[in-house]
Amino acid sequence: MTEEFTDKLQKLAEGELEEIKISADDFMDFHEAFMNFPQRKRVVGIAGHKGEITYHFER
Repeated sequence: MTEEFTDKLQKLAEGELEEIKISADDFMDFHEAFMNFPQRKRVVGIAGHKGEITYHFER
């Protein structure tokens, strides 16, 4: 699961994805990939309802 999130983060940084939505259930797997992502300081998350977080890449 972490590799899937690493791939999504890379696509987000490259502009292939505009945003990533992470549910509360997936957050810990996502967090591991996020902490190992070299450009994580440019990935911004906005909290939503029921623990969902929407991340986008700051250009």
